[in-house]
Amino acid sequence: MIKIIYGPKGTGKTKQLISAANDASSDAKGLSVFITDNKRCMYDVSRNIRFIDVTDWNVTGEDALCGFVKGVAACNSDHEYIYIDGIARITGKALSDLAGIFYMLDKISNENKITITVTCSAEEKELPDFVKKYL
Repeated sequence: MIKIIYGPKGTGKTKQLISAANDASSDAKGLSVFITDNKRCMYDVSRNIRFIDVTDWNVTGEDALCGFVKGVAACNSDHEYIYIDGIARITGKALSDLAGIFYMLDKISNENKITITVTCSAEEKELPDFVKKYL
């Protein structure tokens, strides 16, 4: 399952994502991973959640993020949740150009029973159809 947290820049999407991650971690039976491109919220995320700043791993672009998420999912079959903060910012692309990565996330989610939550900086009417199907 893919979940989307959306809204214009500055509307608290990251705080919502952190809250969802921290709430789920208290009852999670599997592992949780929080992926972002900065360390600003590192201390807000529960210690039970693996915090990954992709800039530490030189992840830039859609293909690199796809491969990185696949690697995270493949490294341990106990993953239950993956949180991605700012997918368009990490890839350096417009949200409308990210159909491929959403297809891949959907495939990973379904095949591995991982709930993936993604933040998107856009109003609902601006979301592409391939994102709206997850609302």
